[in-house]
Amino acid sequence: MSAATKDKLLEGALRTLVEQGIAKASARTIAATAGVGQGLIFYHFGSVDELLAAACRYGAEQRVDRYRDRLAGLDSLAELVEFARAMHTEEREAGHVAMLGQVLAAGQSSPALAAATAAGLGLWIEELERVLTRLLAATPLDGFADPAGLARATAASFVGIELYESVDAQGAGRAFDALEQLAGLAAVLEGLGPLSQRAVRHGLRRGTRG
Repeated sequence: MSAATKDKLLEGALRTLVEQGIAKASARTIAATAGVGQGLIFYHFGSVDELLAAACRYGAEQRVDRYRDRLAGLDSLAELVEFARAMHTEEREAGHVAMLGQVLAAGQSSPALAAATAAGLGLWIEELERVLTRLLAATPLDGFADPAGLARATAASFVGIELYESVDAQGAGRAFDALEQLAGLAAVLEGLGPLSQRAVRHGLRRGTRG
């Protein structure tokens, strides 16, 4: 497969999804956007659905690469929430939030799109787990909170807020505010002295056993 042709098709599919929506993501529309012949879609990918699935994975890789350095530079849970809020705004303005909603809906009837969307979310979850493991290590919650589970919960919450905002922007804003409050509580725990942190851990151990 020609790498240049593949990239044109993937970029064309992504542009079509963002600019025209999945309902108009036909072979003709994607080919016209990519500037190639329709036959190349079926020659290289077999079907439009398979091309769209590959484009979703490709797009997720691009988005994760775009934000990886910023995630690595975060120093607190409060900064993570602030980053999520800023990223949400950037992704919404770029049209990716609307695209995600359409792809999630289409995935209900397309196994290929469902698998591609799950794989894309998996890339985000991997990055979040690394960040949460590092950030939680500096708090009394280290050893009690499950970074892998929290990464999945965070990704699911972020997707939910992105979709929720389309019907209740104020409610989505309040959801981010609540997350910032929780991050503030974590910052208080992080700022405790050694004796206080040990007391918190002791209380958490007792609560966990109970």
